[in-house]
Amino acid sequence: MRFGNVLGSSGSVVPKFRAQIAAGGPVTVTHRDVTRYFMSIPEAAQLVIQAGAMADGGEVFLLDMGQAIRIIDLAKTMIDLSGRSVRDESNPDGDIVIEEVGLRPGEKLFEELLISADSLATQHPRIVRAREDQLGWLELRDALEMTRLCIDRHDEQSAVDTIRNLVPAYQQPIRPAHIPAVAWGVYLATALADEGLSGSTDRVPQVNRRSRTRRQSG
Repeated sequence: MRFGNVLGSSGSVVPKFRAQIAAGGPVTVTHRDVTRYFMSIPEAAQLVIQAGAMADGGEVFLLDMGQAIRIIDLAKTMIDLSGRSVRDESNPDGDIVIEEVGLRPGEKLFEELLISADSLATQHPRIVRAREDQLGWLELRDALEMTRLCIDRHDEQSAVDTIRNLVPAYQQPIRPAHIPAVAWGVYLATALADEGLSGSTDRVPQVNRRSRTRRQSG
């Protein structure tokens, strides 16, 4: 199941913004142009249950999240709804300032839900089934072992090339200048493993070759 951010869930920016507003600020965002998709907890729960009822086994379902929202606009709305005002150049006497703290390594400005033209419609207008290539466990296991060997040899480029072959849609993030190449290679390999490309050898999963969308804090 793939979808964006669930408002008020664990890791959501909403409780974080609420606490920062209650403390008098500042409210922190990573970048003023960051956008994310949102839905409410009841809405997400209902769609997940309905998608589960359609499953035959092994499918990947995508939820239509509507239009993306700028995180900074969400912050401004929450400040306004709290009865306070944003302090900025146009309103120097406002109550709460919004600060940009910078994107984290590998963080995207825009979230991709991967709903493409070749996705299949379902009985529900907001749920589609993805068409995706499958990667067998033996091929995956060998590639993961090669990635680990590259990391042990401090061979960043070979590790990245192995990851790129695993996931054709993968695009390598730009390494920040202050992060050493070896540490960046470990980060990339670990991030990919967290996406679902690692697993216990006592299981034989079929892994989707198209890059997965991680749930972002929202």
